[in-house]
Amino acid sequence: MLRTADFCNLPAEPNLFVGRESDLDELVHLGRVSRVVTLCGAGGIGKTRLALRLAARIAPEHPDGVWLVELADVEKGELRQQVSAALGIADDLPEAIGGRRVLLVLDNCEPVIGECAELCRDLLGACPRLTVLATSREPLRVPGETVWRVPPLSLVGEESEAVRLFVARATAARPDFELTEETLPLAIELCQALDGLPLAIELAAAMVRVLSVRQLVERLDDRFRVLAGGARTAHARHRTLRAAVDWSYRLLSFQERLLLRRVAAFRSCWTLDLAEGVCTGAGLPEEDVLPRLCDLVDKSLVVLDGEIAGQARYRLLETVREYALEQLAESGEEVALRGNHLAALAGLATRFKDVLTPGTRTSWPVVERFVNLFDGLKTEVGAACDWAVASGSPQVALELLTDVRYLLMVSGRRLDIAERLDRLLGLDAPEVPEGLRGQAMILRGELALAAGEEGLAARCVQIGLALCVDARDAYGEAVGLIMLAQATGDQEPLAPALEAARRRGDPILESLAQGTRADFGLRAGRLHEARRAFEEVLTLSERLDNHLGQSYGHVGLAQIARRTGDRAGARRHYEAGLRLLRHIDARQQIVSCLAGLGRVALDEGDLAEARTRLTEALVLSRDAGLRDSIARRLAAWARLLAAEGDDRRAVLLAAASLGLRGRRPDARTEELLGPARNRLGEAVVALLWAKGLAMTADQAVSCALGGQLPELPAAPVAPAVQDSRLTAREREIAELVARGLSNRAIADELIISPATAARHVANILGKLGFSTRTQIAAWVIGGR
Repeated sequence: MLRTADFCNLPAEPNLFVGRESDLDELVHLGRVSRVVTLCGAGGIGKTRLALRLAARIAPEHPDGVWLVELADVEKGELRQQVSAALGIADDLPEAIGGRRVLLVLDNCEPVIGECAELCRDLLGACPRLTVLATSREPLRVPGETVWRVPPLSLVGEESEAVRLFVARATAARPDFELTEETLPLAIELCQALDGLPLAIELAAAMVRVLSVRQLVERLDDRFRVLAGGARTAHARHRTLRAAVDWSYRLLSFQERLLLRRVAAFRSCWTLDLAEGVCTGAGLPEEDVLPRLCDLVDKSLVVLDGEIAGQARYRLLETVREYALEQLAESGEEVALRGNHLAALAGLATRFKDVLTPGTRTSWPVVERFVNLFDGLKTEVGAACDWAVASGSPQVALELLTDVRYLLMVSGRRLDIAERLDRLLGLDAPEVPEGLRGQAMILRGELALAAGEEGLAARCVQIGLALCVDARDAYGEAVGLIMLAQATGDQEPLAPALEAARRRGDPILESLAQGTRADFGLRAGRLHEARRAFEEVLTLSERLDNHLGQSYGHVGLAQIARRTGDRAGARRHYEAGLRLLRHIDARQQIVSCLAGLGRVALDEGDLAEARTRLTEALVLSRDAGLRDSIARRLAAWARLLAAEGDDRRAVLLAAASLGLRGRRPDARTEELLGPARNRLGEAVVALLWAKGLAMTADQAVSCALGGQLPELPAAPVAPAVQDSRLTAREREIAELVARGLSNRAIADELIISPATAARHVANILGKLGFSTRTQIAAWVIGGR
């Protein structure tokens, strides 16, 4: 008979239960509508603690008994005996439970998962009022089962569940512990690095008795050694972080272990295709990758994390990945796996290049999928390049990057590769073909140009173009000529580039050449010429079903319409360009469309719409690291703030915009400064201007979005009269100081030595009676 003298054997909670409030509410509902609920999750995710809390909540609904059965140490064949002992039953289990309303909690089912499934099937069929709550790293797979994946603790902000748990356990370990303004960001970083895993957070918190929070963060690269201070009374698998992962690993089959350690080659995420390309090998044929991947997802060691371009995306929790990397290093397979990883990504890049081959008709959705796929895999591309540098074999990585140059440049996503490309090109690798090296140098020039580094861009493109010419690489030569025109401002290379594109029958290259020609016409005010070229870009791109090219054409035509006073036409073209990009994260062109719509709204006096659009454009530019785009957006923000009556920030951002781009004030700048001087006074404007010139891009963006103003002297220095004692050379240097140039930059500008520049600056300070360069800048601006 079922023991009823004490209807519940749930243990008392050892300490404060933190978080999971919404999870519990959802699980209480599930417990009422489903007869078997399985809490699945990685080791240390908190399945047992959550199950015990849930069981206590719903215990009143099970008056005939709530019974916990611990299964972590149960051997095969002992399950039914263990359950019978826990319930105090000597005879047949189904008959003893019968029609009673009982909750059975089966904890840690994974060692005997098959037997658990059979037992649940038998009991649920024979006992109509029985409810089963199970915890396991994989589902039981029985009829009627509801699988509930236990998520990590929430990680956003100082009131997140993870931080609250860390503080609660740290305070228990060291009663005087408290978070400060300095340690709060470190605690958030720590919890995020531990993936919100409760066991890891509790082990970290226990270490505050001997380490500071900063030390814990700094030592996370060695997390398995650091997080080894669990309670002596805890189960052995929960005393250290390594023990928790070890226990899961030991339960895996041979092929599951192979796949787990091999997917550690992926730094952030992967798709099934990539896993099949990288992880196939001895002991794991390609046809077995998918079923073993399913097993690892079921066992909560691999996380299914949404989709990339219509393909399921997988990742490892960082703690699991660190463990798997150790196993990979011990296996002796790491070098081969890293090579497979690079080769698989390079193969993906080659397939993208093939769909753009002249004469190939590729629909836009295909191109769109590649763009989004590489955007989702950007960390993997970086990791592959890092491996190529470390192994001293740059060729495959250079092929990968040059094959996706169109994605890198036209979509505005740089994948943070400029520095990696420098390292790849700097390797002594005579096996790299001359044409490939030339194309890579041209790509480096494109990246420099996008970052506003015109001098570096011109040098790289010239070197790359010469290499492509020597190698008789017609494609590289055509690209190099287009980029040379863009980097140097010389339109002459465009004619041979356009001829080469047409000779190759390459409409994409032809479109790029026409787009560059259109930009030249737009900058020079030759609007009819620019319109014809942008219309040609639009026609070529429509023929190719190329939404990126079409959007570029619309943006150009919108700029022309705005210049000719056709605001409605400008808005129509910007909106058309934006619609074409709605399913792709093409940051640079999306920013152009948003900023254009903001400027049109500003022209029409719709300041609310202008602020909304310009905010979106500035945030996207900042997040993508588009320095030149940030500078351009700041100029529009200065106009907006002036229209709103915020003269101080308007002057700051106008100066920051010019300073970031290395430009001098023009007539449009004076249109903004004149009214500001009338309202604020010349001295204040001069100081604001000097502060703005010295701003970094991040500071300027914060000033625009958050409204932070830099500190100004309480009594601004009145500008001196400019017909003072300075020589012509000193006045020239004073102008450069006002532009924010350092002594070395002044020396480069004037072709003099830095020591001579410093001497001139000292003379200027002495003659004017000033002590700072800011005062010189104020004097220059105030005297204009």
